[in-house]
Formats: sequence, C-alpha cells, structure tokens
Amino acid sequence: MKILVLANFGMGLYNFRKELLEELIKQDNEVYISLPDDEYVSKLEKIGCKFIDTHLERRGTNPLTDLKLLLNYVGIIKRIKPDVVLTYTIKPNVYGGIACSITKTPYITNITGLGTSVENKGIIQKITLMLYKLGLKKASCVFFQNKTNRMFFKDNRIVESKTRLIPGSGVNLQQHRFEEYPLSDDKIRFLFIGRIMKAKGIEELLEAAKLVKVNYPNVKFDLIGGTEENYNEEIDKLEKQEIIKYHGQQDDVHSFIKKSHATILPSYHEGLANVLLESASSGRPVLASRVPGCIETYEDGLTGFGFEAMNVDSLVQAIIKFINLSYDEKREMGIAGRRKMENEFDRNIVINAYLQEINLITNKENLNESIREVS
Repeated sequence: MKILVLANFGMGLYNFRKELLEELIKQDNEVYISLPDDEYVSKLEKIGCKFIDTHLERRGTNPLTDLKLLLNYVGIIKRIKPDVVLTYTIKPNVYGGIACSITKTPYITNITGLGTSVENKGIIQKITLMLYKLGLKKASCVFFQNKTNRMFFKDNRIVESKTRLIPGSGVNLQQHRFEEYPLSDDKIRFLFIGRIMKAKGIEELLEAAKLVKVNYPNVKFDLIGGTEENYNEEIDKLEKQEIIKYHGQQDDVHSFIKKSHATILPSYHEGLANVLLESASSGRPVLASRVPGCIETYEDGLTGFGFEAMNVDSLVQAIIKFINLSYDEKREMGIAGRRKMENEFDRNIVINAYLQEINLITNKENLNESIREVS
C-alpha cells in the first residue's frame, strides 16, 4: 500500500510522528513524505520514507502561492497514486484535503491546533474557516487533539466527516523516560521549550522572569526554541542582566528537561502541547496556561499549576507557588505527572488510532473493488 504524508516541516514529523511512520513502513507500506527540505529530511529518509520536496510558506497569505501549493499537491497525488493521504497542520490540511477531493483519494486529517489565523477574529479567520470547510469536506476521518477544538469545528459547521479525539501526538515513554528529580532545589531551574513568538506567551514569560528574579535570585529561566518573531534585542538584554539564558534551537530537549525542576508554557492556544507531555513523561512538574491544549496535560495542584493566559500576575503567582513547595512536594508532582502520561498519553494510543482508520479505508476500498469486479 502507498501512503502519502503532507506536512509543513520535518521537525514536527520526525519528533512527534516518527513512530507512526516506522510502524507503517514495518507493515510493508511505501511511505512518501511531502514537505519543504530541511535538516530532518535525511533522518526521515533513514527510517525508510521517500521524500518529495514541496515548497510551502507556513505563515504566508499570498493566494497565488497557495494556489501553486494546491496544484502541486494534485500533481503529487496523481503521480504517486496513494491509497491514503495523511495531512497535518493548516495548509496541508486545507490544500491537501482539497487536492484529495479533486483526485478522489481517501485522506485522514489531523487538526494539530486552531492556529493564530483561526483564533483571531476577522477577515483572515473567515477565509481560513471557509477553506477548512472545503479541505475537510470529504475526509475519511478528522482527528482532533482536544475537545474544545472539535466543538469549535462542529459548532461552526466546518466538519461534517467522522471525527475522533486522540491524546495529541502522544508521548514516547521510552525516549522521554522518567528521570530522577535534581538532587537539590537550592537553584530552581524553569524551562521554556517553544518557538519564540507572541502566541507562545513569550512576552508574559520574559516579564514574569524579571519580576520573580527580584525576590528569588536563585531561580534560573532557560529558554529553548527558534525565533519566529523579533524578540532578539529583548532576549539579549535579559541575558546580559542574567535574568534568562537562551539556548536557541536544540535537537535534544530531553537533556534540558532532565536538568530542570519544572517546565513553563504560557501559550495562548495549542492543539495539545507536546513539550508538556515530554516534560511530564520525564517526571517534571508543568506550569501552563489554562487553555485548551494545555489543561488536558496536567492536574492542577497534583502534577503542576495552571495560570491565566496573557496574564503576567497569574503567571508570577504560579511560579512563586511552585518555588515555595518543599523539595519532596516538587518531586512527587513530577512522579504524578509521569503516571498520568503512562495512563493517558502513550504514543501507541495514537498509532493504533491511525492504523484502525487506515484499515477501515483500505477494507472499504477492497470491498468496493470486489463489488465492481462482481458487477
């Protein structure tokens, strides 16, 4: 069987969907991946994926460029003739879905989050929702990573296909194995992992770090992630003042999680936050916004603390509340988080959901073929 995967960048595909791709290849399927070339493509090719270089502007809004992407997808599908197409993130979901409809190819869509273009009301939101309705119209199944996103799509009549709720991308419990808590909390290390951009709450985090350091100089704030918006000047300034430490983009986040006492994510919106799953799986408490995509990953007061998004005071209060816990309370919080990941977020749950839906599609196709032959 031929399976085509449409995605917008290699890092997400490799870090969060590698095990699914490996399982599909293990079952003797040909797996093609269509995405822009980046440093993760060679890693994906090593596990057996066949790469199709596809230009895609993740955050662009040029209709001509998007039309080219749609035509490109149609051409790829006609050339490869996949039995099923898997799509991830907004543009592959929308234009990949339309291309599959045009070519009458079965496809499964994954809504990895609403994204800023949907979250912010206005003309861009209306256009995006209209396109989404077209893209999802003939999907065999639409996976959602949280209940709120699914309800939003249903309430706005964007999706009429079969829908299914999955625990985000799940977490690889072996790769993000449980780590013993740091031996001392004399110097508490908070870790932020994410793109350096407004929607991830970076402005609130930087402001909170300044306020917390005044009374708690022993606290460290480590930041990991590529810069997508211009915060370089502010980050440089705070580094010189020893308020934060910026480590840039990192391939191995686990080694940073291992050294930390807790992970902070002040995001405005998420599909389901992988960084929180990975941190909790490693035995680290999480401090996160009370927004869909984050609230599912922690039990407030048991495995971490929640705070209001876009609210510096609420974030500062959560940080101080965590600082004032005893060492054993912090450690127990991390152990409870690991237990939650084992029970609810094992990546195998997601892989099995995909295998079930792919089997339903292929069995239906085989049945239709048999009916045609009998006719």
